[in-house]
Amino acid sequence: MNLMNRLERKFGRFAIPNLMYYVAMMYLLGVILSFINPYFYYTFLSLDAGMILKGQVWRLVTFLICPPSSGIFFNLIAMYLYYSLGTTLERTWGTFRFNMYFFMGVLGHIAAAFLVYGIFHVSWPITTYYLNESLFLAFAVTFPEMVFYFFGLVPIKAKWFGAIIGIQFAVEFVRGGMPARIAILVSLLNFIIFFMMTRDMKRLSPQEIMRKEKFRRAANQDVITKMRPSAGSGTIHRCAVCGRTEKDDPSLEFRYCSKCAGNMEYCMEHLYTHVHVTDKNGGENG
Repeated sequence: MNLMNRLERKFGRFAIPNLMYYVAMMYLLGVILSFINPYFYYTFLSLDAGMILKGQVWRLVTFLICPPSSGIFFNLIAMYLYYSLGTTLERTWGTFRFNMYFFMGVLGHIAAAFLVYGIFHVSWPITTYYLNESLFLAFAVTFPEMVFYFFGLVPIKAKWFGAIIGIQFAVEFVRGGMPARIAILVSLLNFIIFFMMTRDMKRLSPQEIMRKEKFRRAANQDVITKMRPSAGSGTIHRCAVCGRTEKDDPSLEFRYCSKCAGNMEYCMEHLYTHVHVTDKNGGENG
């Protein structure tokens, strides 16, 4: 059992479900404050190590309300994007692992701020920019073939977006000063260390889940039929992949897949990662 599994067994109960909802709400608060007073964040709330050492410890948390973009329109788009990325990663990785990844980034940014202050004796405010970018990098590694539509028109796969972010980090690292280099390095360390701690992350990837599902179907062709609720089971919903029903967890949500033959139903964890069920002619619904 690797380190991440041991940590999850011991501290998993403390993980915050739907973490990105609360992060998005903090970003929304930051947007509102920026319209009321654009200088309020940097004066009282930013990650200023010098002021924290003088007693303003709330900055260790309040720096997270820095919105991901500028302007109300682009902020709303960015908030929706990062909320979608984060919730998808949480469903795929699990709540604890996603919490670990996010808070490792938060602690890394705090460490970077104090490191810059300790070396250069200047307070260099570090925002949530690199934290958000590292979130996108994690998504690109987990879902490399996911397609995004740039400006709603140009299709670009997540892996190419991740490559662009990596190149951007490299350029900023070379051209920026030492404080910027430290912030970038910390963000990348958050990404690298997490995946080093999770050596079995492959088993949580959508591709691995699909591979295992293909193997199960090949070994037992009637597995899906057995998973369907019988007339006397007393259940309404059952996931065709894991077999869970609303009796196992009342909070579970179920959806039908329009691309599967036979009106197959899945829980939200497997809705986006299952292998589409074809009919006898090899076709799909719709």
